[in-house]
Amino acid sequence: MSALAVGALLAGCTSSRPNSPGSLMGGHVDSSTLGSMMGGPAGYHFPALTCAAPVSMPGATVTVVLADMGMTRMMGGDAPMGARMRLRAAPGAVAAGKVSLVAENRGWRTHELVVLPLGQAAAAGQRVPGADGKVSESGSLGEASASCAAGSGEGIGSGAVGWVTLELSPGRYELVCNLKNHYANGMYQELDVR
Repeated sequence: MSALAVGALLAGCTSSRPNSPGSLMGGHVDSSTLGSMMGGPAGYHFPALTCAAPVSMPGATVTVVLADMGMTRMMGGDAPMGARMRLRAAPGAVAAGKVSLVAENRGWRTHELVVLPLGQAAAAGQRVPGADGKVSESGSLGEASASCAAGSGEGIGSGAVGWVTLELSPGRYELVCNLKNHYANGMYQELDVR
């Protein structure tokens, strides 16, 4: 095969499609931008979204992208320690009141989004997972863990979106994926509510 044909083939493999409306930062984020934001390797392919949150959500909307560096949709079971995983939210600060969190699973494994209060002296990522690979959900304010639906479920599948609307008071919160080893592997971020 000629070098030109190989180049055309590779270009086709790494071409990107825009995300669903309302995706991160309110616009269409292509795969290369998403990969850069999530800390993935150049050319990493994120699954396309198969559903979307309602167009009109109450209050401020925070888009949370959940991702892992698995190779295919066939990735399953518990995540091993040291797996590359990310949780990124934008914006990172919102006004107090109704806040809608839209969780896009751009990874290959099932993920979830849990909202936990963060103490004054605490920083995101400091919780200690138990023997089950999860952190305590004591004081949880809610979660998005249903595929293509609001609220709780069995987890947000690869390429699916889940969402939750909460009434948040001023303070600091930690957004986490609390499936086995996901928190320890980097799936957390602070959300400031003013």
